[in-house]
Amino acid sequence: MEIDETKSFEELYSFSRELIAKARRTVYNAANHATVVTYWQIGQKIVEIQGGAKSKYGSGLLKSVAEKLTAEFGRGFDYSNLTSMRRFYVAFPILDTVCQDLSWSHYRLLIKVKDDDTRMLYMQEAAKNSWSVRLLEEQVHKHSLERFIANHKIELNKQNKEAKKELEVRPSDYIIKDPLVLDFLGLDSASNFTENDIEQKIIDNLQKFMLELGRGFSFVSRQFRIDTEYKHYFIDLVFYNYILKCFVLADIKIGKLTHQDIGQIDMYVRMFDDIKRQPDDNPTLGIIMSEEHDRAEVRYSILHENEHLFASKYKLYLPTEQELIDEIVNARRSLEIGSS
Repeated sequence: MEIDETKSFEELYSFSRELIAKARRTVYNAANHATVVTYWQIGQKIVEIQGGAKSKYGSGLLKSVAEKLTAEFGRGFDYSNLTSMRRFYVAFPILDTVCQDLSWSHYRLLIKVKDDDTRMLYMQEAAKNSWSVRLLEEQVHKHSLERFIANHKIELNKQNKEAKKELEVRPSDYIIKDPLVLDFLGLDSASNFTENDIEQKIIDNLQKFMLELGRGFSFVSRQFRIDTEYKHYFIDLVFYNYILKCFVLADIKIGKLTHQDIGQIDMYVRMFDDIKRQPDDNPTLGIIMSEEHDRAEVRYSILHENEHLFASKYKLYLPTEQELIDEIVNARRSLEIGSS
């Protein structure tokens, strides 16, 4: 029987390559998790010796230990890293809640997030979506999840802080940030541009835009046309969210949000539901992206009562951390007033 050498080569090569790559991934993941567990255990021991998480005792001790460990094992055990290990244990006191898929570099970023619930959400999002360290850093720096939490009353189940349980977030709340930070579009706020220019820049940076929107988005169309008996309508951007199982319509506005803008997105959503929505789809969601909007005006308009409509400001530059915090505080204050 004659052997097809080309076919045999491809079969053996593909089989071997896949097996080797899988074995290396397994070894890497195991080594990575072992490192994280080791650093957690060292952090636990530091806190134990210092007499508790709030104790300031032992900085001199840490420096002495770090010096000796560094001489023996390298820079990974210097004073800065030992301090981070301590903070790691304090931030994640239950080892079973630590995701195995994240590296020590991920956790060095996560311990910078002050709020316990928000930190857990960042960890879970990073693990679920395989965020790189750089991407996690960008999301934390932009207060990405805080902008979700501030504007949509995400209710965190406090009981889920127990071991082996995840914090639960309602999918309907997890859809849009306010403000949207669109610094990656490369548009100068001082220059003249049109809504079409913003739309084109979003298309050019589609992956980053969908990440800024949230989880589960896939692109459907630009300038989506809907025909009625007497007129044609064009929706700026249409997405589908596979987590929420619904279409999401985005309408871009330059300047301040108006009642006409609100009425328009409401009409688009109703028309889309009537003409394009399939039986298995959940109700369509609508997002108005404007440069500015009056929170009181939003609160007293149909946006406040309609759970399928959202308004979000967009910023074409990366705000300072204080500006983002101020936005989040104002959003929370607005929600408290609206619910009182």
